[in-house]
Amino acid sequence: PPPNRIITRSQNNIFKPKSKLSFLTHFAPTPVTFNQANKHEEWRQAMKVEYDALIKNQTWELVPREPSKNVVDCKWLYWIKRKADGSIDRFKARLVAKGFTQRPGLDFHETF
Repeated sequence: PPPNRIITRSQNNIFKPKSKLSFLTHFAPTPVTFNQANKHEEWRQAMKVEYDALIKNQTWELVPREPSKNVVDCKWLYWIKRKADGSIDRFKARLVAKGFTQRPGLDFHETF
């Protein structure tokens, strides 16, 4: 008798359909500017969570602006956290200081 030969699916031209997921059809690309992010409720909520955490942790204190002092600007950064299967876990926003605008000896004396 002829030997039993195993024939794979690929040898029979049987393939699993490729998963064609497009997250861009459901959500706009990750925003770069505040104005882009502010158009979408998911990003507004992510910014609120970040802002509330900064307030809760007493990250800064509002003081009157002195003309001789440099004000360090800030920027929002955005990214999408995904689960292992690629689905969206959550929208994340961070408010970061533009530290490169600080002047040594005037705005700070030590770095951490």
